[in-house]
Formats: sequence, structure tokens, C-alpha cells
Amino acid sequence: MDINRMANTLRLLGSEPRLTILALLRERALCVCELVAALGISQPAVSQHLQKLKAYGLVRETRRGQWIYYSLDVADKPFVARILEELPSHREQIEKIRTVCEEAIS
Repeated sequence: MDINRMANTLRLLGSEPRLTILALLRERALCVCELVAALGISQPAVSQHLQKLKAYGLVRETRRGQWIYYSLDVADKPFVARILEELPSHREQIEKIRTVCEEAIS
């Protein structure tokens, strides 16, 4: 990766919501509705952050039925992986929002 791409990636990580999304995804794959619940921001805002992260190759999406789940995609970006290792765990928060999407379709 060239230095320009690294600099742009680091600028992208300078956003608290995007960095929090990556910290949450470090725990497990999540759908947009779970991220909305965890972040407390609107669905369009979460989707916009996810699209930026996806454009930089930091997250990938996987369709499961009618839901799209997002997960980390940083294996080829060791400098990002090292940054994510320093982020605090969001495991407790993930447990609290675990069934948000399931309840939304019930």
C-alpha cells in the first residue's frame, strides 16, 4: 500500500463513528440495525459510514436472507489491524444489542 492510500485510510479512521463501527465489527459481524442501536445514530448515517469503510476495503458485506451483515476486512492491512487491537472491547455492548434485528422482523 502506498503512503497516500495509508494517509487517506488513517483520515477515514479519524471519525469516531467509523472507528467505533470497526471496534464493534471486531467482535462479530453485525447488520445495520444492530449498528444503529449500538451507535445511537440514524440508519442513513450508519449506512454512509459503512459505505466509506467498504470503499476503502475495511469492511465487507454478506447477505443472509433479507439482511446484510458487515464484517472486518483488514487481513491485508496490518497497520489497520494493529490500530484495531488497541481499541477497547465492545463485547458487552454487542451482547445488549444481539437480538435487535431478530426483534425487528417479529
